[in-house]
Amino acid sequence: MIQRELLDTAWIPDGERLELYRHDQDFMIVIGHNELMSTRKWGSEEALATMAFERIGNVTRPHFLIGGYGMGFTLRAALKVLPAHAKITVVELVPEIIQWARGPMAHLTQQCLEDPRVTLVMGDVAHAILDGHGDYDAILLDVDNGPDGLVREDNNVIYSKVGLRAAKRALTPDGVLAIWSAGADPAFTRRLERADMVVSEVKVHARSNGKGPKHVIWFAKKI
Repeated sequence: MIQRELLDTAWIPDGERLELYRHDQDFMIVIGHNELMSTRKWGSEEALATMAFERIGNVTRPHFLIGGYGMGFTLRAALKVLPAHAKITVVELVPEIIQWARGPMAHLTQQCLEDPRVTLVMGDVAHAILDGHGDYDAILLDVDNGPDGLVREDNNVIYSKVGLRAAKRALTPDGVLAIWSAGADPAFTRRLERADMVVSEVKVHARSNGKGPKHVIWFAKKI
């Protein structure tokens, strides 16, 4: 039996320790006993990008903000559907995540970070959102296990009333806020609605073949 191999570790600023494992041909990033992401399950991460693209309408030069990079599934899916003159800003907090993408997982990355449409920013996506004023046609957030700050307590700010107001302000008039979660959260759905946004909650299979557990993506647009 092939054993899981620990390749590297990293600390999230003001958060927990991440561990990168390889098991045969697959990679997984783990925090404690929680598998945050894996090359075995990436269907919902791709849907975060493709379904957001379907909701932005006919935009001439779309600009996507993605936080964070993870294993790059959302970014690669966005690059497949967005036109050549689009712009994608990727914000990643943990430097080792990018090192792993360009190191042991380079064959999976497909040089997506080097695509001319992509701008990589190292930092907290909350700051990018706060600095935005009608800049983004879509904001795609997959920075935690959901709106509960499992990975990093400071992530709660993104999902707070203040954070949602900032995201709304950072969007273009017809822009969409898309938020990934491992599971449903009715209280968060109500929080989005109280932020004066039209909300749809979509359940998506974790695996691209339509199997595995279902994750949740919220899509919110200005009223």
